[in-house]
Amino acid sequence: MTTHGFTIIAKGPFDFGASLRFVEDWPATSALPSDGRVLRFAYCAESDWLPIGVSVTPAPGGVAVATTRAAGAGIRGEVARILSLDVDGTGFGELGEADPVIGDLQRARPGLRPVCFWSPWEAACWAVIVQRSSMLIASRLKQRIAERHGARVTVDGRECAAFPPPVTLLEAGGLGLPAQKEEWLRGLARAALDGVLTTEHLRSAGPEEALAELRTLAGVGPFSAGLILIRGAGAPDAFPGDEPRLFAILREAYGLPEDAPPAAYRKLAEAWRPYRSWASFLFRASAYGVMD
Repeated sequence: MTTHGFTIIAKGPFDFGASLRFVEDWPATSALPSDGRVLRFAYCAESDWLPIGVSVTPAPGGVAVATTRAAGAGIRGEVARILSLDVDGTGFGELGEADPVIGDLQRARPGLRPVCFWSPWEAACWAVIVQRSSMLIASRLKQRIAERHGARVTVDGRECAAFPPPVTLLEAGGLGLPAQKEEWLRGLARAALDGVLTTEHLRSAGPEEALAELRTLAGVGPFSAGLILIRGAGAPDAFPGDEPRLFAILREAYGLPEDAPPAAYRKLAEAWRPYRSWASFLFRASAYGVMD
């Protein structure tokens, strides 16, 4: 099998091993077993919605990437986004120096950057599938949809099912989900094909504007919108401002009162600019081990 390779160099602290350990404990992904050293996955690239297999290993200063088909600038950018290597993280350490709470989280997981879904489209589908469901059950449902409707790609000699592109789910039925959720997925497919659920579109607008636009999509509430923007599009400086679980973590970490209004959390997060997403990721990763 012909493979195509390239290297991504990290700007600022980055530990590929920390990212790999996170993926291993994160059921939302469809990554193949890592053997403790390689991140292998298949997905439909949002640059052309065609399936591609990806294998990532550590390299001096970053990562080495091998793909099952030629990787243009679009795919290179997508792989960088997935590992948050498309963002200059040089100043993130300074944030930890200014905020001792953030600093403790950074020392506990040095070099960990947000690990994103393979695409905003896949993040949006996960946000619907996992609603009112456990992560374990939702991950099985998502994998079943990939196996029934997605393409199979061989990565390092191992077969992996890529989650189907939006054009496939636009007409697909019998996904094993409640009728309402299947209708929501079809609506998300239309939004993706219209260019709404793409990294380029979501990150071209300000975070607040992007979150507001996402909340207009059927089946997407405040939490789902934040998930799609932060963990799908990889926006580095967004703060949903309406997430009870994150608020509970922050209350304990900073000693905020039980009745603190959402504005108090938004004010707290202002000090984390331009890494509000990264800081929130560390809090949730620390509290839950893995994140939705």
